[in-house]
Amino acid sequence: MSENAGAVVMQKVGGFSMLRLFSRRWILATLLVLGGIALTIRLGIWQLDRLEQRRLFNARVTAQLSQPVLELNGESLGVDLRGMEYRSVVVSGEYDFSRQVGLRNQVWENEPGVRLLTPLKIQGTDQYILVERGWVPGVNSTETDWRRYDEPGLVHVSGMIRASESKPDFGRRTDPLPAPGEPALRLWHFTNVDAIARQLPYSLLPVYVQQAPDPTWSSLPHRSLPELEITEGPHMSYALQWFSFATLLAFGYPYFVFKRSRVAR
Repeated sequence: MSENAGAVVMQKVGGFSMLRLFSRRWILATLLVLGGIALTIRLGIWQLDRLEQRRLFNARVTAQLSQPVLELNGESLGVDLRGMEYRSVVVSGEYDFSRQVGLRNQVWENEPGVRLLTPLKIQGTDQYILVERGWVPGVNSTETDWRRYDEPGLVHVSGMIRASESKPDFGRRTDPLPAPGEPALRLWHFTNVDAIARQLPYSLLPVYVQQAPDPTWSSLPHRSLPELEITEGPHMSYALQWFSFATLLAFGYPYFVFKRSRVAR
């Protein structure tokens, strides 16, 4: 059998030519189906990428959770804190309530409020670290209102190291710094440690501490830690679904055209 004859056999199955998919009658539908196949395959690959990111996140979090509690003091300040997010930490010092800021749009049991971010001078050093002390009520609360939640004197904070945030996962909200001469920004969308530090007369460590709940603490602020889900999530099942849709289009559409063509004949 010649090469051209073999091509004809491959193009025709039961009297149906695959070239019919690109005839004037079917060309538009065929292009749409090809676009759908490309899109569903891309979405499947995207879900596999999400799965890989999730696995890397799980490994990083698990590694930090398995580490011993880090005592943040003069001896340990030289370590790379940026790579220790989610590690347990303890630190002692005194708060600077005059430089306190709030994290807006925070909810506790369906009640809106803010989370207080307060610089803490680490005991025995001249270093400061930002501490998220917890939630307090009041969307329009002011610095004066926050002062009722002061914890003066030497405090001992147990919590978790958290990374600085500079942008949201979705959307375009930002926290622009005030121009020179304008009042400091007191309500923030994100815990952007670097940006907050630009308003202060001293530097901050590049991470912040999210204070953990304490059974002996029953007043405000309400403390909490992030709920960490160490699973792979639904990404693999979503990827298989998208690849299944691509397969269905790739084989189902030619079969549909073949059946329609037989009916027409």
